[in-house]
Amino acid sequence: MSDKLKVGILGGTGMVGQRFISLLEKHPWFEVTAIAASPRSAGKTYEEAVGDRWKLEVPMPQAVQKIKVMNVNEVEQVASQVDFVFSAVDMTKEEIRKIEEDYAKAETPVVSNNSAHRWTPDVPMVVPEINPEHMKVIDFQRKRLGTKRGFVAVKPNCSIQSYAPVLTAWKEFEPTEVAATTYQAISGAGKTFQDWPEMEGNIIPYIGGEEEKSEKEPLRIWGKVEDGVIVPAQGPLITCQCIRVPVLNGHTAAVFVRFGKKPTKEQLIEKLRAFSGEPQRLGLPSAPKQFIRYMEEDNRPQVTLDVNYENGMGVSVGRLREDTLFDYKFVALSHNTLRGAAGGAILCAELLKAQGYLTGKGGV
Repeated sequence: MSDKLKVGILGGTGMVGQRFISLLEKHPWFEVTAIAASPRSAGKTYEEAVGDRWKLEVPMPQAVQKIKVMNVNEVEQVASQVDFVFSAVDMTKEEIRKIEEDYAKAETPVVSNNSAHRWTPDVPMVVPEINPEHMKVIDFQRKRLGTKRGFVAVKPNCSIQSYAPVLTAWKEFEPTEVAATTYQAISGAGKTFQDWPEMEGNIIPYIGGEEEKSEKEPLRIWGKVEDGVIVPAQGPLITCQCIRVPVLNGHTAAVFVRFGKKPTKEQLIEKLRAFSGEPQRLGLPSAPKQFIRYMEEDNRPQVTLDVNYENGMGVSVGRLREDTLFDYKFVALSHNTLRGAAGGAILCAELLKAQGYLTGKGGV
């Protein structure tokens, strides 16, 4: 009998759900034992439900191919088979908010890739290296939900994963104003070039909702837990443009920063290389050993060369130089479906287990 925690994947047939299943194939702590999706997939084997829509470069893990897909709306039935769930459902925000709370109220913790609960005041939105202490708001959320072990925790938007860690590493120099443009891969929309041939050789200067998330979510990550809720930080002021580019995986950001205490370039690079957090201290299975690396070459980071740095869980930074209008500018790259989506959520779950929030249902 495995002593791994039993995991369900809500929305397991979509691209992020597939990424969860792929990453969890040989996970030392977690094992996929249930997959839930829309009623039209329910009753089929996972292999049948996905059909020719498997979107990843790696093959579908054999262990999940014959798992019978369950109806995601049958909360009690799914919850009875697992210790916790990852959520990657494709529904309206209102529907997602409700179904994730329904699972939590069924005493089944939810670690979500979705945006629906990112601004629920007592739901932690965490990049584990940046704000692991926000998980303690779960104690207050459980009181509101009336649960003993159920809760919802979320990871932030994929677009901020390249520059929010960098700005965190530079916190002591007091960033006051930030202007960023993100160049975002098509997998962020759950697409491949086969699905979206019109993106080949194309750029679309709009991604619905991304700019608001990119400007506001870092402030929540840098906020504090006060009176049982997370109060966002007041600054820095962030303005952002988000552009869809013909790249499969990897979000690149070009960022300009003004500081309250202007550092030297050498000080900034030193802070990046020295930056680490709880995942590194705890040696969590998915944690990158070196979270942020600085690259000296003028033409790096590049998507084709650098997107899989630290198994896609690290951030690559380059082209740091003084600016004529702001103080400094730089370019950063992160993997949007690994660090930015499923991998980031798995790292959150590992942190939650290490903090004692995720346990086997028999051990409660």
